[in-house]
Amino acid sequence: MKGALFTVQKALPVLNDGGSIILTGSVASAKGTPAFAVYGASKAAIRNFVRRWTVELKHRRIRSNVLSPGPIATPLTAAQPQEAVEKIVSTIPMGRVGEPDEVAKAALFLASDDSSFVTGIELFVDGCRAQV
Repeated sequence: MKGALFTVQKALPVLNDGGSIILTGSVASAKGTPAFAVYGASKAAIRNFVRRWTVELKHRRIRSNVLSPGPIATPLTAAQPQEAVEKIVSTIPMGRVGEPDEVAKAALFLASDDSSFVTGIELFVDGCRAQV
């Protein structure tokens, strides 16, 4: 949380007007998960920073958004016991973990002019895990 805050604070003087800030969140910001209270709270704080910057930076036309992935197929996921992965997948309405390129495409959208009227949001790339 502090890392994200301090990084954006230091980057703002050199960030071009009309630029885009994209912070990484997590489904934990919206979904209560046992043993993840502090992690979830830190991700909710990231969401709050983005909403605040949306208002504070409007005069510079800087958009700020949160990209919140759910479980993604990474080496860390692959290292988990199969039963643990199956339990997580059972909580995802789409019935699978996401792929890294799906998160990358969402980030590219938020960074591009295609999202020129999108700011202050938390975009979940999670197969609907955080919503149900």
